[in-house]
Amino acid sequence: MPYQNKTDLPDQVKQLLPSHAQEIYKEAFNNAWEQYADKKDRKGDDSREATSHKVAWSAVEKSYHKNSSGNWVKN
Repeated sequence: MPYQNKTDLPDQVKQLLPSHAQEIYKEAFNNAWEQYADKKDRKGDDSREATSHKVAWSAVEKSYHKNSSGNWVKN
């Protein structure tokens, strides 16, 4: 289901990502949730939720990366 606020995001996302990256994740997830509502628009057997999470992580990775300490930092 779409996320209304960053506080609604999964704990892993909130714990790992900085605030701005969380916002990117939330917006990308919500957009993907709408875009991939129809199963025929998804690849393989992934659920709507799984597809949306994949899209969200991909969006974050366009602006952030893990540094040598394992922390997510802006590119």
